[in-house]
Amino acid sequence: MLVGYNTNISYKGTVYHVQTEDSGLKNPHIITLLYDKGTILSRKKVSYATIAAAPDYKEKVREMMKEQHKVMIKELIAGKHTRDATVSQPAPEPAAKVSVQPPLPSAQPALPAEESTAEPESDKKQTTKSLDDILLDYLMKEEDK
Repeated sequence: MLVGYNTNISYKGTVYHVQTEDSGLKNPHIITLLYDKGTILSRKKVSYATIAAAPDYKEKVREMMKEQHKVMIKELIAGKHTRDATVSQPAPEPAAKVSVQPPLPSAQPALPAEESTAEPESDKKQTTKSLDDILLDYLMKEEDK
Protein backbone atom coordinates (compact mmCIF):
# COMPACT_ATOMS: atom_id res chain seq x y z
CA MET A 1 0.00 0.00 0.00
CA LEU A 2 1.41 3.35 -1.06
CA VAL A 3 0.92 6.61 0.84
CA GLY A 4 -1.80 8.70 -0.78
CA TYR A 5 -2.39 12.36 -1.52
CA ASN A 6 -4.55 14.91 0.31
CA THR A 7 -5.17 18.36 -1.13
CA ASN A 8 -7.45 21.18 0.04
CA ILE A 9 -8.65 23.49 -2.73
CA SER A 10 -10.47 26.77 -2.18
CA TYR A 11 -12.78 27.32 -5.15
CA LYS A 12 -15.40 30.09 -5.28
CA GLY A 13 -15.44 30.49 -1.51
CA THR A 14 -15.71 26.79 -0.65
CA VAL A 15 -12.86 24.58 0.56
CA TYR A 16 -12.94 21.17 -1.10
CA HIS A 17 -10.78 18.19 -0.13
CA VAL A 18 -9.34 15.75 -2.67
CA GLN A 19 -8.03 12.45 -1.33
CA THR A 20 -6.33 9.71 -3.36
CA GLU A 21 -5.33 6.40 -1.83
CA ASP A 22 -4.05 2.96 -2.75
CA SER A 23 -6.03 -0.01 -1.42
CA GLY A 24 -3.00 -2.34 -1.50
CA LEU A 25 -2.14 -5.52 -3.37
CA LYS A 26 -4.94 -7.57 -1.79
CA ASN A 27 -7.43 -5.12 -3.31
CA PRO A 28 -5.46 -3.39 -6.11
CA HIS A 29 -7.44 -0.20 -6.60
CA ILE A 30 -6.70 3.51 -6.58
CA ILE A 31 -9.57 5.53 -5.14
CA THR A 32 -9.93 9.31 -5.38
CA LEU A 33 -12.64 11.10 -3.43
CA LEU A 34 -13.77 14.73 -3.63
CA TYR A 35 -15.30 16.08 -0.41
CA ASP A 36 -17.23 19.19 0.52
CA LYS A 37 -17.59 19.43 4.33
CA GLY A 38 -17.44 15.66 4.72
CA THR A 39 -19.89 14.93 1.90
CA ILE A 40 -18.50 12.95 -1.01
CA LEU A 41 -19.22 14.82 -4.24
CA SER A 42 -17.33 12.52 -6.58
CA ARG A 43 -15.50 9.19 -6.52
CA LYS A 44 -13.13 7.58 -9.02
CA LYS A 45 -11.94 4.01 -8.63
CA VAL A 46 -9.40 2.36 -10.95
CA SER A 47 -8.02 -1.17 -10.75
CA TYR A 48 -4.32 -1.85 -11.22
CA ALA A 49 -4.62 -5.65 -11.00
CA THR A 50 -3.08 -6.05 -14.46
CA ILE A 51 0.22 -4.48 -13.35
CA ALA A 52 0.32 -5.70 -9.73
CA ALA A 53 2.73 -8.52 -10.58
CA ALA A 54 5.18 -6.29 -12.46
CA PRO A 55 8.52 -5.69 -10.71
CA ASP A 56 8.13 -1.90 -11.07
CA TYR A 57 4.43 -1.80 -10.16
CA LYS A 58 5.02 0.68 -7.31
CA GLU A 59 6.34 3.34 -9.69
CA LYS A 60 3.47 2.73 -12.11
CA VAL A 61 0.86 2.85 -9.34
CA ARG A 62 2.41 6.05 -7.93
CA GLU A 63 2.16 7.68 -11.38
CA MET A 64 -1.45 6.49 -11.77
CA MET A 65 -2.28 7.94 -8.35
CA LYS A 66 -0.76 11.32 -9.22
CA GLU A 67 -2.59 11.48 -12.53
CA GLN A 68 -5.95 10.49 -11.04
CA HIS A 69 -5.50 13.07 -8.26
CA LYS A 70 -4.67 15.80 -10.80
CA VAL A 71 -7.67 14.89 -12.98
CA MET A 72 -10.05 15.25 -10.02
CA ILE A 73 -8.55 18.67 -9.17
CA LYS A 74 -8.88 19.80 -12.81
CA GLU A 75 -12.50 18.63 -12.93
CA LEU A 76 -13.27 20.51 -9.71
CA ILE A 77 -11.71 23.73 -11.01
CA ALA A 78 -13.63 23.29 -14.27
CA GLY A 79 -16.84 23.17 -12.21
CA LYS A 80 -17.72 19.57 -13.07
CA HIS A 81 -18.52 18.52 -9.48
CA THR A 82 -19.98 21.80 -8.19
CA ARG A 83 -23.06 23.91 -8.86
CA ASP A 84 -21.14 25.25 -11.88
CA ALA A 85 -21.79 21.90 -13.58
CA THR A 86 -25.34 23.01 -14.43
CA VAL A 87 -24.12 26.05 -16.36
CA SER A 88 -24.41 25.37 -20.09
CA GLN A 89 -21.72 27.83 -21.20
CA PRO A 90 -18.06 27.09 -20.61
CA ALA A 91 -16.66 29.58 -18.13
CA PRO A 92 -13.12 30.92 -18.20
CA GLU A 93 -10.76 28.97 -15.98
CA PRO A 94 -11.09 30.34 -12.45
CA ALA A 95 -8.15 30.99 -10.18
CA ALA A 96 -7.97 28.43 -7.40
CA LYS A 97 -6.09 28.57 -4.13
CA VAL A 98 -4.47 25.23 -3.41
CA SER A 99 -3.43 24.23 0.07
CA VAL A 100 -1.39 21.04 0.14
CA GLN A 101 -1.41 18.90 3.24
CA PRO A 102 1.36 16.41 3.87
CA PRO A 103 0.40 12.78 3.26
CA LEU A 104 -0.87 10.83 6.23
CA PRO A 105 1.79 8.78 8.03
CA SER A 106 2.19 5.23 6.81
CA ALA A 107 3.28 2.08 8.55
CA GLN A 108 5.58 1.37 5.62
CA PRO A 109 9.05 2.90 5.49
CA ALA A 110 9.45 5.78 3.09
CA LEU A 111 11.15 5.04 -0.20
CA PRO A 112 14.36 6.95 -0.89
CA ALA A 113 13.97 9.98 -3.10
CA GLU A 114 15.01 9.54 -6.69
CA GLU A 115 18.19 11.25 -7.67
CA SER A 116 18.08 13.08 -10.93
CA THR A 117 21.02 13.24 -13.23
CA ALA A 118 21.45 16.38 -15.25
CA GLU A 119 21.17 15.97 -18.99
CA PRO A 120 22.77 18.30 -21.46
CA GLU A 121 20.23 20.83 -22.78
CA SER A 122 20.45 19.39 -26.29
CA ASP A 123 19.40 15.91 -25.05
CA LYS A 124 16.25 17.06 -23.24
CA LYS A 125 12.94 16.51 -24.97
CA GLN A 126 10.63 19.48 -25.37
CA THR A 127 7.15 18.92 -23.97
CA THR A 128 4.26 21.32 -23.97
CA LYS A 129 2.31 21.53 -20.73
CA SER A 130 -0.45 23.86 -19.68
CA LEU A 131 0.08 26.13 -16.71
CA ASP A 132 -2.41 23.99 -14.77
CA ASP A 133 -0.35 20.86 -15.45
CA ILE A 134 2.87 22.60 -14.41
CA LEU A 135 1.32 23.84 -11.15
CA LEU A 136 -0.24 20.48 -10.35
CA ASP A 137 3.05 18.69 -11.05
CA TYR A 138 4.79 21.13 -8.69
CA LEU A 139 2.20 20.53 -5.95
CA MET A 140 2.47 16.78 -6.32
CA LYS A 141 6.28 16.95 -6.03
CA GLU A 142 5.94 19.08 -2.89
CA GLU A 143 3.69 16.42 -1.36
CA ASP A 144 6.35 13.78 -2.05
CA LYS A 145 8.90 15.67 0.06
